[in-house]
Amino acid sequence: IERALAEAGATMRDVVRTRIYLTDIERWEEAARAHAEAFAEVKPASSMLEVSRLAEAAMLVEIEAVAVV
Repeated sequence: IERALAEAGATMRDVVRTRIYLTDIERWEEAARAHAEAFAEVKPASSMLEVSRLAEAAMLVEIEAVAVV
């Protein structure tokens, strides 16, 4: 996310919304902990959802971020 934001001329501080897609909602605490570490000072609005699968079978989580620049 940081790299994509940098390419767009933004930083993590510009993120206002995230959506976290998990293939196993039982792992929500791990995802929430990682999200909190990455966005420690920013605290964007956030949603977490369970999905049956992601584009790549090996993927366990996908995070969508919306930034305002």
